[in-house]
Amino acid sequence: MTFRHLAAALAILVALTAAPLQARAQSQTAAADLDAWAQRQMSLRSIPGMQIAVVKDGRVVYSGAFGLANLQTPVPVTADTVFSINSATKAFTGVEIMRLVEQGQVDLDAPVSTYLADLPPAWRPITVRRLLTHMSGLPDILTPDGGYVGRDRATALAALADTPLRSVPGERFAYNQTNYLLLQWIIEQSRGHGFEAVVGEDAFAALGMTHSGFGDSLDLIPGKADSYRFNRPTDGQPPRLQNVFETFPPFTRAAAGINSSAQDLARWLIALQAGQILKPATLEALWTQGRFNDGRTGEWANGWVVVDRPEHRSVGMNGGGRSAFSVYPDDRVAVIILTNLAGAYPEELTDPVAARFIPGMTLTGVTALRERLEAEGFDQAERVAAELVARDGAASLSENDLNNWGYRLLSRGQVADALTLMKLIVKLHPDSGNAYDSLAEVYARSGDRARAIENYRRSLTLDPANANAVEQLKKLEDGR
Repeated sequence: MTFRHLAAALAILVALTAAPLQARAQSQTAAADLDAWAQRQMSLRSIPGMQIAVVKDGRVVYSGAFGLANLQTPVPVTADTVFSINSATKAFTGVEIMRLVEQGQVDLDAPVSTYLADLPPAWRPITVRRLLTHMSGLPDILTPDGGYVGRDRATALAALADTPLRSVPGERFAYNQTNYLLLQWIIEQSRGHGFEAVVGEDAFAALGMTHSGFGDSLDLIPGKADSYRFNRPTDGQPPRLQNVFETFPPFTRAAAGINSSAQDLARWLIALQAGQILKPATLEALWTQGRFNDGRTGEWANGWVVVDRPEHRSVGMNGGGRSAFSVYPDDRVAVIILTNLAGAYPEELTDPVAARFIPGMTLTGVTALRERLEAEGFDQAERVAAELVARDGAASLSENDLNNWGYRLLSRGQVADALTLMKLIVKLHPDSGNAYDSLAEVYARSGDRARAIENYRRSLTLDPANANAVEQLKKLEDGR
C-alpha cells in the first residue's frame, strides 16, 4: 500500500470514527439543552418533581428525571419513580375498546344497550363512540366536590337513573366520567375480567411495564411520587403547596387510576405505534375524531385528544393537570411528561419538547407566545404578540387559550404576569366583555380596587348579561 493509499484509508477511518462522535456530541448538547429547559420550567411552575421521556423512530432518545418525588422526606425523582396519570388512563381505555372492535366484539356506532342491560331508557340509544368522545349528554357520576354519586356501579347508576340527559347525544361536548364507567363495564363484560386485570395483562405484563399499576391515595404504591397542589387563599396571602388526597373507586378505574413512569409509558407508546397492540387501520380509527350531529369535527377521538393541524398533528392525553403524553404519528415522535404538581399542566410543554426532535416544527399560537415570554420576559408581551400575529394571523392567539393561561398564572401566584397577559387579551380582543371581566379580577387580586371597578363596568357595557360583573361590582363598591 502506498503512502497515498494509506493516507486515504486513514482519512476514511477518521471520517467513520468522527461521524458517531459528532452525532454523540450533538445528542449530548441536545440533552443538556433539554435538561436546562426542564429545570427552568420546574422553577417557573414550582413543580417539585418531573420525568420526561422522548421517543423517536421506535426508541427512547431522551430520558430525564428531575427534582423531588417527596418534599417531606425528601426523596429524589429517578427513572423508576411512579406518578399518577389520572385521566390519561382514558387513553388506555380507548385502546382496550378498539381491541374489541378489531376482534368484532364491539361496534363503535352500536347503541350501548347492545352490550349493557338495565340502563335507563334515555341512555340505551347512545352509541359507544359518543361515550368515547364525550358527546353522550349523560349526567355525571362526579359531584361538584369531587366525590361520586354512588359507592359502586350499581348505586351510581341508580342515583342517576331519573336524572335527565344534559343534552341530545351528539349535540355538544361535555367531559363526563359516566361515559368511562359504561366503557369499563363493556370491557369487563366482553373480556370476563375486571378492568385492572385486562389492562394488567394486555399492557403492563405484555410489555414489561414493571412500574405500572392501578391505585390511589388509599394504596401503598412502591416508588410513587406524592402529589401536591397550590391552595387558593382568600386572605390575600400567596398560594402555598399542600398535599393532594384523591381516590379512584374500582368502578371508575377506566376514567382515572393508572400510576406509571415515563419509561413505562414510552414502552406502551412504542408498541402502539409499531402495530404490536392494534393493526395500523385500527390505530388510525382510534385516533379519528368524533363528529357532532351537524357534521362538525370534535376535539376528542376515542379516549384521546387530537390536535388537528396541517403539519405535525398530535394525539395524546393528559390527566390531573400533572401528567401528559403526546404522539406525533407523522413524525414518529412521542413525548411523555409526568409531574407531581396538580396545576403544572404539562400538556402545554409537549410541543416545545417535540419541536427539538422534529425538523421544521415551528411553535405557533399561545405555545409560541408562552415560550417567548418565559425566555424574554413578560414585559415584551405586546411586541412578541404583534410578531406572532403578523406571522400566523390574529386567530392563532385565541382569547380562550390566552385566558386559560392567565388564570393558571394567577393560580400559581404570578399576579404581575397574569395582569400583563390579561392586558394583552384586552388589546387583542377589545370587544370582549369576558376579557375585561378577567382583567378586572386580576386588578382586584392585585389590590387595585379602582381599576377593578373600571374594568367590570367596561365588561358590563359590552356584555350587559354578565352577572359576575354585577356581583363583583357590588362587593367592590360596598368596600368588601
